[in-house]
Amino acid sequence: MKNSAFYIITVLIWGSTWIGIKMQLGLVEPIASVTYRFALASAILLLWCYLRGLNLRYSIQEHGFMFLQGVLLFGFNYLLFYIAELHVTSGLAALVFSTILLMNVVNGAILLRSSVNGSVLIGGVIGLTGMFLVFRSEITTFSLENDGAFGIVCCLLATFLASLGNITSARNQKRSLPILQTNGYGMGYGALAMFVVALLSGKSFSFDPSAVYIGSLFYLSVFGSIIAFGCYLKLVGSIGADRAAYATLLFPVVALIISTIWENYIWTPSSATGVAMILFGNLWMIRKKRPQNQDQSSSEDSRHWISSGGEGIGRQDKKEVRPIRRKICTPNDLKN
Repeated sequence: MKNSAFYIITVLIWGSTWIGIKMQLGLVEPIASVTYRFALASAILLLWCYLRGLNLRYSIQEHGFMFLQGVLLFGFNYLLFYIAELHVTSGLAALVFSTILLMNVVNGAILLRSSVNGSVLIGGVIGLTGMFLVFRSEITTFSLENDGAFGIVCCLLATFLASLGNITSARNQKRSLPILQTNGYGMGYGALAMFVVALLSGKSFSFDPSAVYIGSLFYLSVFGSIIAFGCYLKLVGSIGADRAAYATLLFPVVALIISTIWENYIWTPSSATGVAMILFGNLWMIRKKRPQNQDQSSSEDSRHWISSGGEGIGRQDKKEVRPIRRKICTPNDLKN
């Protein structure tokens, strides 16, 4: 029941944060907006942990993995998405992010030694075909000067980094690192990394005092970062990174609906077909198969029944059969 609630909250919030990211773009450098967002989220989380008396002391090694999770999941991942949304619509960015399901399966198999079956490969091919249909015009006219193609590449790279962050979070939770403290420190490390990169690249840290920018910053920090990430990473720890990524199936639907209303996104038969194929491919990957053990055991019983001429179902059963001893009645027994 809790997992279902976490799933619904994650979908509704993250399906709408893409338009919030769009509101952040304009006067403020993207890297500065990422820094503001996660610095605020980190401060709120760590203050909450301190007021509740939660443990905030960890070893250097544990902080190292918190830092890794932070720069992957709360740093460069979002920087690339902010840059990408300068060139593509928020709905398309959310759609590309749904491929994290495939990436989590592959990265989990490599880094966590999780098993990969044929359904993953088939679903991946279906999803990639759908991606081609959605971005057919951008792919066929790909060049370094094409802003749309550049935005898509940024989205894909950001999704890959987010997937690595998911795997790192799963590792941290397996080592009993709590989500609140890990996210609090991780978001702080991500903000710090973005701050250093901004200084080295000569970016300015201006601030937009408008109600739209401040409102979207608050929404992205509290709802999009603290609440949504808390719910999503809880799913990663409880059901696995690959199954948790199932929530991304509905991100594009929510985001494209908002994008259609807010940004006048125009649907085409090709894009609609591509979206359907991506969703179907992801669903195919996570579908549950019937356990093969039951089929094998039933087939073995059938073969044994045939080989034994239909007498019993197995040798072990025959060994357990005991002859019934009948008592012979005597005249004295009848009198009693």
